[in-house]
Amino acid sequence: MENPLVLYLNFKKERKMASSYYKLDVIERKEIRSKAAKALRKKGIIPGVLYFSGEKNVNISIEKSVLFHAMHSGQRIFEIDQGGESQYTMIKQLQYHPVTDEVIHVDLLRVRRSEKITISVPLVLVGDSIGVKEGGVLSQSLNQIEISCFPTDVPEQVELNIEDLELNSAKSVADLEIDIEDLDIVTDLSLNIVSITPPASEEEVVEEVEDVQEGDEPLEEASKDEGDESSNGDNSGQSENS
Repeated sequence: MENPLVLYLNFKKERKMASSYYKLDVIERKEIRSKAAKALRKKGIIPGVLYFSGEKNVNISIEKSVLFHAMHSGQRIFEIDQGGESQYTMIKQLQYHPVTDEVIHVDLLRVRRSEKITISVPLVLVGDSIGVKEGGVLSQSLNQIEISCFPTDVPEQVELNIEDLELNSAKSVADLEIDIEDLDIVTDLSLNIVSITPPASEEEVVEEVEDVQEGDEPLEEASKDEGDESSNGDNSGQSENS
C-alpha cells in the first residue's frame, strides 16, 4: 500500500498544476475553405491550426470570447482536450484584421511538459526607487525577456525590484533573480532594463552655469561694460568740441 503522505502530496501537486493553466475549449474543424472560415467568424468563432512537431497539423476553432479571455489571463501555456487527453499549448501566432484589428486566425503550438521551450514573458518593475523619490526620471527600455524552461515552470511575469535604484544608475538583465530551477534566461544579460536620470530642466541649468563660468564674463556685465565705454567715448568727444 502506498504511503498516504505521498498520495496527499501528489494530490496537492496535481491540483496545483491543474489550476495553473487556462483551459481552452478547442473544436476540430473539417471545413478549411475561406468561405467556411468567414462563416465561423460571423458566428463569433476564430479558425486556427494546432501544430505539433513530428505530427500532422490539426485544423481547429475557438470561440472568440474564450480566446479573448485566454489572451488576457496573463498566462502563456494553455490546456486543451484532444482525443480525450489533456494537452498543453502556447500561442504561436495571431493574425489580425487590417481594419478592425480583431483576431481572425490563431496558430497554437503543442508543447511537451518534459521538454524545455523558449518563450517571452512580461517584465514588471516592483517597488518605488530612491532615485524617483529624489526627483529622478525613470525610463524602462525592456518590457519582456525571453526564457527557456519547462512548460510547467513558465512564470506569468518576471519581477525586478528597483527600490535601491538611485539617480544616474541602471539595472540590466543580469540583475534579474528568478527563483525557478532549470530556468535559463535567453535574453542578452548586458541589455539595459531600467535607468534613472536627473530631470532635463536640472541638466539644462547645470549646463548654463558651466557655460557662464567657462566664458569671459556674464552677458549683463558685458553689456554694462559696453555702455560705460560708449559713455566715456561721448564725454571725450564733448571735451574736444569744447
